[in-house]
Amino acid sequence: MTDTAAPPRIVVMGPSGAGKSVIGEALAERLAQDFSRLDFIDGDDLHPAANVEKMRVGIPLQDSDRAPWLASIGRALADADGGRVVACSALRRAYRDLIREACADVVFVELVVAPEELGERLGHRAGHFMPATLLASQLGTLEPLTSDERGVRIDNTGPVDEVVAATVTALRGIR
Repeated sequence: MTDTAAPPRIVVMGPSGAGKSVIGEALAERLAQDFSRLDFIDGDDLHPAANVEKMRVGIPLQDSDRAPWLASIGRALADADGGRVVACSALRRAYRDLIREACADVVFVELVVAPEELGERLGHRAGHFMPATLLASQLGTLEPLTSDERGVRIDNTGPVDEVVAATVTALRGIR
């Protein structure tokens, strides 16, 4: 992503516990310094109630459950008046393709965290509908970004400000 007048549309992706919401919100705040119209949405807030209930009781979502949600993520990006950062797992290429169908200029930021660290983070997280028992399912589903996808892979094991700075630098290299 080069410095242009067009505000970016970004999905911060990864499995549960990767830090999508924390990094996504901080990234949106940082990018808002460069683009006057830029906001953050936690993709979890766009899940239909039936999806949330399934996850709450430990039932992994099926692709048929995810499709309407992913379409709403794409629409939320495409319909933004300015730039937007959305936190969304986007674990599979096919899921990212559904988002791209609605928002062709989306850029993905994949947060990379070791499975052991993810498990530890989930063990300390309170008040979230996604139980740690579904982590193995998410890791089994995860298809990392490939070189033909518009996006960057970022290690998310350091302080938030350092991860955001590394992300901004990496995004500047995307054409």
